[in-house]
Amino acid sequence: MPTPQLILGNSNRRFSGVTSTMLQTLPGVQAQLPLAVLGAHHLPYDIPALSYREFLSLCREPLPDGSPRVFHARRNDEMIQALVAQRLFRAKIKIVFTSTAQREHSAFTKWLISQMDGLLTTCRGAASHLEREADAMIPHGVDLERFTPPSNKTEAWKKLGLPGKYGIGIFGRVRPQKGIDVLVDAALPLLQSNPDPTIVIVGETTPKFLSYQSALQQKIAAAGLADRIIFHGKRPGAELPGLFQGMSLVAALSLNEGFGLTALEAMASGCAVLASHAGAWEDIISQGEHGYTVPCGNVVATRKKLAKLISDPDKLIAMGREGRGHVEHNYSVAGEANALCDYYRRLQNS
Repeated sequence: MPTPQLILGNSNRRFSGVTSTMLQTLPGVQAQLPLAVLGAHHLPYDIPALSYREFLSLCREPLPDGSPRVFHARRNDEMIQALVAQRLFRAKIKIVFTSTAQREHSAFTKWLISQMDGLLTTCRGAASHLEREADAMIPHGVDLERFTPPSNKTEAWKKLGLPGKYGIGIFGRVRPQKGIDVLVDAALPLLQSNPDPTIVIVGETTPKFLSYQSALQQKIAAAGLADRIIFHGKRPGAELPGLFQGMSLVAALSLNEGFGLTALEAMASGCAVLASHAGAWEDIISQGEHGYTVPCGNVVATRKKLAKLISDPDKLIAMGREGRGHVEHNYSVAGEANALCDYYRRLQNS
């Protein structure tokens, strides 16, 4: 194995959005820089994983050319791991942190960030919560080979075996934070007067939020729309690309997000999008071209834009085509990997 020049933090045993974005860029980054990952959780078999002891041993000396390795942290505990190695064990590393949170950081997190050798962010919303200016803004990308538009949206929808002429999807765990209730409340009167669209809610409902789902289902049933707003449950990852392909419109109405890949996955799949002002969605979506964004939790604004979108199904298809082109040019996972590697090299040589 070539001597790793880059160490990636991977401290969370639970699979998370941060884990997902790290794994997505791994092949593209590994093709350009020898790397290893601190923590074996969720890694493909061919990615070198290190224990903390192995990490300390590896970084005791610089690279053969005298330059330090780069350690990329994406969580607080990864910043701590790297700082302990650098300050107490004199590891020859430079530490970069990616900040995606769109909220006020705690005093401790602010201190950790202040100790970093480099700082990245992913969108304007996250950058606005940093006291220190980020070195670069590198948005997340989407796998354009996994998420692709179908040759025919109508046929892709029919393959799903669901009622209605076309689909409106919302993806993510069923809980208030994802804005499922916002979509339901916005859509109920619209679907009563328009028989064509069907809403498909794709995601797990944990025991804590079963009562939340039940209350929504009672409201939907009372409106006579139980067959038009469907809770599809948690689906295997292999099914997700086909589900996205079947949708003409995807809603992403979270009350808060770090970045939010859902809109990019939808656009890559040829879907129009209706998103909240969370995550990077205001950065990504051009109003009226790829879809619309609306204030978080605002049912009235969501209903207004949803009504506009479903009034012209052919326009949804055109928006989906525009969205795919936009993602190809600006938000590919390959582009993200290239930008990260360029930054790692600059930091290493600074």
